[in-house]
Amino acid sequence: MRRFFDFEGHQTSYRQETIAGLTTFFTVAYIIIVNPAILQAAGIPREASMTATILTAITGTLLMGLYAKRPFAIAPYMGENAFIAYTVVQMLGYSWQTALASIFISGVLFTILTISGLRSWLARSVPGNLKHSFSIGIGLFLAFIGLNDMGVVSLGVPGAPVRLADISSSATLVSLGGLFLIAILLIFRVTGAILLGILATTLAMLALGSLPVPASIISLPPSLAPVFLQIDFSGALTWGFIGVITSVLVMDFVDTMGTLIGLSSRADLLDSDDNLPDIEKPMLADALSTIAASLLGTTTAGVYIESAAGIEQGGKTGFTALVVALLFAAALFFSPLLTIVPSQAYGPALVIVGMFMLQPVQKLDFEDYSELMPAFLTIVLMIFTFNIGVGITAGFVSYVVLKLLSGRTADINGGMWLLALLSLTFYFFYPYHI
Repeated sequence: MRRFFDFEGHQTSYRQETIAGLTTFFTVAYIIIVNPAILQAAGIPREASMTATILTAITGTLLMGLYAKRPFAIAPYMGENAFIAYTVVQMLGYSWQTALASIFISGVLFTILTISGLRSWLARSVPGNLKHSFSIGIGLFLAFIGLNDMGVVSLGVPGAPVRLADISSSATLVSLGGLFLIAILLIFRVTGAILLGILATTLAMLALGSLPVPASIISLPPSLAPVFLQIDFSGALTWGFIGVITSVLVMDFVDTMGTLIGLSSRADLLDSDDNLPDIEKPMLADALSTIAASLLGTTTAGVYIESAAGIEQGGKTGFTALVVALLFAAALFFSPLLTIVPSQAYGPALVIVGMFMLQPVQKLDFEDYSELMPAFLTIVLMIFTFNIGVGITAGFVSYVVLKLLSGRTADINGGMWLLALLSLTFYFFYPYHI
């Protein structure tokens, strides 16, 4: 096992990778509850959806760990699930079975693009400044999610959409305590600081009565039958449905590429040219996971930005992903226990991880504004639109436009021309009403 994952080459150990896997799992486990709740709005049975969510996470994360050998977790994407539930089903009127067809088709197309080498070619075409901005933007994006989960920030009023929340509530105060606990543990270089902070905050909230004590510890997983292999291709064979497929395809493409590069940058997995070696493998794991997700009865799956929490705890190899997959498998039977971990417990972890992911800011070129402006737009639009895909596509489009206007077309490679075109397609089909 040590040779298979090259522990010596990555200077890691079973203990380090296991702690990283535990940390990643506890920051991703919310998807077990949240994804079925969102997809219920599309009419997908909630209990069967929970089983489909967990099985998708197991399948994808095992592929990532054993095939790609990267420390990343895969699960159904947030954002894409809302797009399917509220736009494709509720607004456009397609059935959820037809909506799943768009997920299957996009997964097949991604698999073809990955095997052909086109996806990795496009990833290598992205300039270094934009790649660094992915990590920075995702870090601030995570920090914002964490502060919201902690109850520190909340929705404000028009003109000031975000404001300080009521931080006097007991849950928020305990969560703030968890944030400073993790910080102190990090200052003293305690191994597993983030995981210890999550567990300590959860136990504190249980002691204060802020969390319900689970009625049981073990339960059988709900039946998958209501959603398994329920794809309806007949409804997808229409001209109007092309827009849905295109939206799913582009959203998944930019989210996965940005997340992979951002996480790999933080994990020090990029080479001297800021490229991820063998990027085809994690991309193929992502593509095959999306196909599996549609067959199991859920939406687009991909690499989770919360994997950064495990990376900060030393996760460097696929063994970290293997631990996450095994914990998801346990969640099939221990869901009453595992799902009590509240957002106030993992919120501080996301804030800390967001802080760590700001490091590439020192690599940005602040002298060349044709490089700086696209990176800046990528970062701020990721955060202020609450959408990683919007930020990344804005960076691609603005990069090409600014290079054209400044007469520096030689800086634009073929891949960036194609990425800018795909990004414009994304905005053409983007559902502005969600």
